[in-house]
Amino acid sequence: MRPIVSFYYGLAAYAVFLGAFLYAIGFVSGLSVPKTIDTGEAGPLIEAVVIDILLLTLFAVQHSVMARKPFKRWLTQFIPPEIERSTYVLLASLVLILLFWQWRAIPAIVWAVSDPTSSMALLVLSMFGWFIVLLSTFLISHFELFGLRQAASELIERPVESPSFKAPFLYGLVRHPIYLGFIIAFWATPVMTFGHLLFAVVTTAYIFVGISLEERDLIELFGEEYLNYRRRVAMLIPVRWRPF
Repeated sequence: MRPIVSFYYGLAAYAVFLGAFLYAIGFVSGLSVPKTIDTGEAGPLIEAVVIDILLLTLFAVQHSVMARKPFKRWLTQFIPPEIERSTYVLLASLVLILLFWQWRAIPAIVWAVSDPTSSMALLVLSMFGWFIVLLSTFLISHFELFGLRQAASELIERPVESPSFKAPFLYGLVRHPIYLGFIIAFWATPVMTFGHLLFAVVTTAYIFVGISLEERDLIELFGEEYLNYRRRVAMLIPVRWRPF
């Protein structure tokens, strides 16, 4: 029964992630969801800032701590290794849903683009950022990244292979296209409120912290191969193209 239970657990975790990811697009862009970054309860300014920062910090801490090897080793003492990634994805998605639910809007306008063409261009650019995020996950094995491949490994009797270094397509342009896509999606908006700006600033700061932690792990895993890659390819700004 364990392979079946693990698979359905992974499937459920992936479904929660997918719902949270799709809602995040609407939440940030202000499209087609009940509550966006600029709607809902506003409240006193200081209270709103404190609550929003705490929510973003909770997401950052969960995201970073659970991704580290010592935590993974500790967690797999209590759960099967094949659902460790799914558990990480599930908890990250639940924290993100909590953020959507409890986020306090701060509607003061920082900038607003009144020209319809420019406004639409910024919205399209934001959607392009989300597209980069999604495309980048598929370039490096989407279902493994979100735990479904590992959860199904025993059921399909195909163990997960040891990670090998690869840098397909966008990864030959920048080392972290997923993070680049998020930055574009968060900052490209025709109406930047103070709440949206707070979200964009804090998440961008966390992205740089996340890159530092992630690259440390990648250097430990791949050694000189990753160091050479880091010397050849830019972190986030595509200053040169290295197809490989």
